[in-house]
Amino acid sequence: MSKKKLTREERIQNINNSIHKAVNWDTEDDDFTQAFWDQNVKQFWLPEEVPISKDIPSWAELTESERILYKRVLAGLTLLDTKQGNDGIPSMMDLTENFQRKAVLSFMGTMEEIHAKSYSSIFTTLLSKHEIDDLFLWIEEEPLLQNKAKIVLRQYKNVEDPKSLYMSMATSVFLESFLFYSGFFFPLYLAGQGKMIASGEIISLILRDESLHGKYIGLLAQEKLREFSYDDRNELKDAVYRLLKELMENEEKYTRMLYEGLGLEDQVINFLRYNANSALVNLGFEEFYKVEPVNAIVLNGLSTETKTHDFFSTKGNGYQKGIYEDLEDEDFKFDNI
Repeated sequence: MSKKKLTREERIQNINNSIHKAVNWDTEDDDFTQAFWDQNVKQFWLPEEVPISKDIPSWAELTESERILYKRVLAGLTLLDTKQGNDGIPSMMDLTENFQRKAVLSFMGTMEEIHAKSYSSIFTTLLSKHEIDDLFLWIEEEPLLQNKAKIVLRQYKNVEDPKSLYMSMATSVFLESFLFYSGFFFPLYLAGQGKMIASGEIISLILRDESLHGKYIGLLAQEKLREFSYDDRNELKDAVYRLLKELMENEEKYTRMLYEGLGLEDQVINFLRYNANSALVNLGFEEFYKVEPVNAIVLNGLSTETKTHDFFSTKGNGYQKGIYEDLEDEDFKFDNI
């Protein structure tokens, strides 16, 4: 049942009768949120601080098919980051009462906007204004990409109660830990071969953020799920797997459309399934897909000298503002989770 819509006078009266509280960081509200705040802050970065112009010679050496694929995968990522920053994160904040958690989610939303801005920084460096305009028209006209956004927004736009809040969290984890990866594959594939290194560094920094986001929101989702009855938990689990299958069906079609002609489609789909399993683990569920070993070049793109993809590191080794003590897995084992 939807909430009763209050009149303006009723809303004003509620405000007048309320006691307004402030966030208190001197007291830990749980045993993990402050650690995630600290780690988010340590990972903060801006695309302007990565020398994208160094990729201009490499860009010129790519084939026309490779350039089309590269700019389109980044365009798709731009759309998803836009929706995550404008709709996904706010949908969870609206029904999250804890101020510290709201702060962490708000910071994550800001980073999603920075991710979207970073792709535009790459476009501005490598493409003409006409090419950029055509690319953003492609975003609006590509049906599989639009359908992906539609599926995600269907949940984000309908958060009204605890169950829909949980499903919004699950959707967010799928976005952060799985849906982005059809777009991440090709930049990592090139970076692993020493091509488009600066842009690959940006992808590495984004990957680090998304890993953190998926883990945190996954913990919130697991906590929320435990609040429901046995029957409701089973109902929600079934809904999560239905959503996963719907997203994967569309994502496989999207991947085959994007990567057609380069012979990478099956490897990308395997990469998607690998990351979909990671998303399920973040939600506290068992892995669902059987996967083959991930393309070694992509793994190289994840772990080259300037691209250390580690959830608990601070920034890529090629991007360091300061020196921080690395966090270990043990630092993120929480007794109540």
